[in-house]
Formats: sequence, structure tokens, C-alpha cells
Amino acid sequence: MKKVGQLLKLSFLLFASSIFVNTAFADDDDGDRGYIVVADRASGTVSVIDVESDTVTQTLTLPGGANPPVPMYVVHSPRGERVFVGDRANNRVVVFDDDDFEYETSVPAGNGVFHMWADANDGQLWVNNDIDNTSTVIDPVTLEVLATVAMPRDLVALGGKPHDVILNPNGRAAFVTLVGFAGENDYVVKFNTRTFTETARAAVGKDPHVSLTRRNKLLYVPTQNSNAVFVLKRRDLSLKTKIEVPAAHGAGMTRTGKTLYTTNIAGGGVAGLFAINTKTNTIIGTGVDTPFPTPHNIALTPRADKLYVTHSGGTANQVSVFDIDRKTRLPVLKTSVTVGLNPFGLAFVP
Repeated sequence: MKKVGQLLKLSFLLFASSIFVNTAFADDDDGDRGYIVVADRASGTVSVIDVESDTVTQTLTLPGGANPPVPMYVVHSPRGERVFVGDRANNRVVVFDDDDFEYETSVPAGNGVFHMWADANDGQLWVNNDIDNTSTVIDPVTLEVLATVAMPRDLVALGGKPHDVILNPNGRAAFVTLVGFAGENDYVVKFNTRTFTETARAAVGKDPHVSLTRRNKLLYVPTQNSNAVFVLKRRDLSLKTKIEVPAAHGAGMTRTGKTLYTTNIAGGGVAGLFAINTKTNTIIGTGVDTPFPTPHNIALTPRADKLYVTHSGGTANQVSVFDIDRKTRLPVLKTSVTVGLNPFGLAFVP
């Protein structure tokens, strides 16, 4: 009887274990549930797209300011449990709760709010101000303005203005692109996030944007008007290689860091999306068409099952949705979602 009892106990444990494993996988399958939050630049609103249904479930209005709001880019702060939306017209960052998207407060920034980014540890949120030629650095948890970082004087004197920004995964460095120079080059400048001083710079192609991954120590710089993605070493910004991509603009990196997606913003939708293998730094397959022109910015779900692209322009109102083929890693068009006018920046919010 004792042996039978032991067998029954073992059978129960195996059964319970199977339930646990199945539940764990089920929870993992829910990992991409959440929202894509889109800044509608011309409408002055923010569209919230449910990832499961690909429908707009909320349209957020920014609080009144001195001017009608102009939302630009969106950043999610997991530790701060907030969604940040840059408002260019009112020199501020508007803060929403990430649970119910209720308005919380606003944080002042500089004149000309544009791209912004927070490091993976939520230590700092950098907001570029292209009229003041500064970056406002905000603590995403306390909402304190930590610093106002001036761009290098010599580059500003040549016409440079801060545009895109990204931070190292460890939060110790920020990389800011500067645009507006005469000639064939714009710049990327590296800043120390403790001293807020410049530590390196590199001349790159025209109209540069930035992306990176923990997987390697490289900085990916799509340059729209130079038809290439510059790949730089993050340590000193020296050039490693260049990848030819027409009108390379927006950038979306998978969480694993294996694939970088970039948009061909000027191709009218033909070969509007490219996938890059970050191990070989080569293009995967060929460009994938988008259903609308001016594919601009990219957001991915955490497991990279789906990819969202804003299509910008004064009367544009579409976000296209792609499934990612697990085998090829190429986007496959699924549907599109109607949002506010001139959808611009976007971010995934769990």
C-alpha cells in the first residue's frame, strides 16, 4: 500500500507540474498584451491602440496650455509607471498614468521639444529641445529636472540642432544626433550622464536617428538623406561599417537585439521596411512594402510578434500593423488602424 501511495503521490506531482508549466507558458503568451500609444501631432491628441484587437480604445487629450498641444514622441517608464508625451507647442512633457492613462502632471522642458528617450533602468529621461539647442534631463520617478544640457557650442555655431536621442542600456551615456549642417555630414555626440559633458563625437550621414541593443556595443544610425545605416562603436563612435538602406529613418530594435527594423521614409511605401541582422550587420531578405506612404516611426511588442509603423503627413491618419515571421524575421502586413492626424512617435505600454 505504501508503494501504491508513493506512486499516486508521484502521479499527482507530475500532474501539478504539468499544470504549472502550461500556466507559465500561457502567461508568457500574454507577454505581448498591452497598448501602442501614438502621438497624433496634428490632432493634438494621443491614440491608444489595444495590441490584442488592433483597435483604438482611448483617445487622450493633452491639458490646455498657452498654445494648442503638439504631441511629438512617447516614452514609457516601467519603474515610474508613467507614459511621457512631449508637447512641442508648450515646451513641456505631459505625464499620464500607465494603468488607466489618466493625466498626472506636466514637466517643463526647453523650447522646441522633439525626440526623447529613457534608459532601461529608468534613471534619466532625455528630451531634446531643437530651438534652445539643449536637452532637458528628467528623473522619470521623481519628475525632477536633473539638468539642462547645452549642445556643443562649435556644432551649434555651424547650424547644428539636437534631434534624436538614445541612452546606453546601463544609463551611463546618452547619444544625441545633431542635424542642420551644410555639406554631406550631420553629427552624433556622446554625453556622460553623470557629468553631462561630451565624451565623443562622429560625423555621419544626413538626418541621423539612433538605435542600440544590449546584444553588442554598437550604435545604429539610420541616415535618411545618405541612404545608409551607419554602425558605430559606442565606446568612441568610430565607424565599424555602413549598411545601404534607401532613406533610412525610423528605427525599432527587438528586445533580444537580434533584429533592427528601419523605415524607408521617402519611398512612397515601396520597400518601406527593412530588417537588419545585428550579428552580421546585413539586410535580411529585401524591403517589405507598406500599405501607405511615408512610413516613419516603429514600435515593437516585447516578444517582437508584432510591429507598428506610423505613416506621417499633415492629413495622414494610419498606423500599419505587421506580424513578424518567426523564421525569416520579416514583417508581414496584417492590418491598419485609423488614429488622429499626422501620427508621429509611438511606444509599447504593457
